[in-house]
Amino acid sequence: METLFSGIQPSGIPTLGNYIGALKQFREVQDDYDCFFCIVDQHAITMPQDRLKLRKQTRQLAAIYLAAGIDPDKSTLFIQSEVPAHVQASWMLTTISSIGELERMTQFKDKSAKQSSEGVPAGLLTYPPLMAADIVIYNTNIVPVGDDQKQHLELTRNLVDRFNSRYNDILVKPEIRMPKVGGRVMSLQDPTKKMSKSDDNQKNFISLLDEPNVAAKKIKSAVTDSDGVIKFDRENKPGISNLLSIYSSLTDESIDALVEKYKESNYGVFKTDLAEIVKTFLTDFQEKYEGYFNSSELDDILDKGRDKAQKVSFKTLKKMEKAMGLGRKR
Repeated sequence: METLFSGIQPSGIPTLGNYIGALKQFREVQDDYDCFFCIVDQHAITMPQDRLKLRKQTRQLAAIYLAAGIDPDKSTLFIQSEVPAHVQASWMLTTISSIGELERMTQFKDKSAKQSSEGVPAGLLTYPPLMAADIVIYNTNIVPVGDDQKQHLELTRNLVDRFNSRYNDILVKPEIRMPKVGGRVMSLQDPTKKMSKSDDNQKNFISLLDEPNVAAKKIKSAVTDSDGVIKFDRENKPGISNLLSIYSSLTDESIDALVEKYKESNYGVFKTDLAEIVKTFLTDFQEKYEGYFNSSELDDILDKGRDKAQKVSFKTLKKMEKAMGLGRKR
């Protein structure tokens, strides 16, 4: 069975878009891959964090994974900082990375441009080798990513080639698996932009922990257009097309079936129905979330995931160290 790896930063509560674009798909592929789902808290500290808030968000994200349907008997769920091999392997990959290729990373250029007079944290520059280490230490075959992470995955593949060329074929070269078509959920008020948990306008996104009635109101006030025709057309009707995608993803009804279902209806009727669907979804989701977040079962699951992740990653780490000549030969 091939191995799939995915990591999410505990830098905020995931949105409904994150659920549709990633978490829902993770639940669906558990039977097809040996899945490692990692809460990458060490990536989060490339920017200043409040320690208590970070720990809470890490636990929240673990509970959200489980509420979304991740089965700890099928998948490995764990916290990055609890598995030392990530940072150890990261240093080895950093030594074969060039400053030039790290500086060319779009996210580094964007984030470093926003830094204060205190300077750019070195962690922003060395973020990609840590991301590469996250992947390679589990002999990962498949990494599901969006467009914003594709450049980092290309660098990972280049580092694997470089490492294997210099030190024999130790590492598995991962493939990039883009999300399914329709997995991209857009902003509710500006459907030309991706829905983001960091958006300053709360009406633009629905958090998975939003109060369900509040989320329903956001759906009802979502931007559409003036012609009132319920039709899927991303280019000319981005607002209603986005809402159709959300409706389809939460109900598993095809978009064509929904268009036929509402062909005689107006936007008000459609939005009211979708608002109820979102409200019901969040109510059920948050009930599961609360059950995990406030239970010792969550700690047991994370302990189990940590132990498996340590066992698997340690084997790859030792191969890397031996190949580079580190430590004593035994």
